[in-house]
Amino acid sequence: MKSPGFFRHMAIVIYDSLLLLAILILATAIILPFNKGEAFTSAQFFFPLYLISISFFFYGWFWTHGGQTLGMKTWKIRVQTFNRQPITWIQAFKRFILAIFSWGFIGLGFFWMLIDKKNHTWHDRFSKTALFFEKKS
Repeated sequence: MKSPGFFRHMAIVIYDSLLLLAILILATAIILPFNKGEAFTSAQFFFPLYLISISFFFYGWFWTHGGQTLGMKTWKIRVQTFNRQPITWIQAFKRFILAIFSWGFIGLGFFWMLIDKKNHTWHDRFSKTALFFEKKS
């Protein structure tokens, strides 16, 4: 079964990015007092790791607890294993890390779905997970 197409993927990414941005702003506000209220510098490697961890737990929680972020819920799409089972935290971690690389290579990991017969991205293939339309009841 094919995964949802490129434009639906991008709609989900945009929707979830807005929510994640709000969460990252809140997460920054929480730890800013520990830096004497000053901006974090590039020498403070903890801050980017902190934000990446928050991002992973945002996606990981939704993916492993119901298989849907809010963006996916809007489009009635779930992330599941290739055989339509819920994903594990390990699969969520693999999916998250490779999605970063998919974006890092000028988005090629996402654009890959345009030539893939099942509309799978690099992170779909690597984590053995994919987006599927919800089954109609």
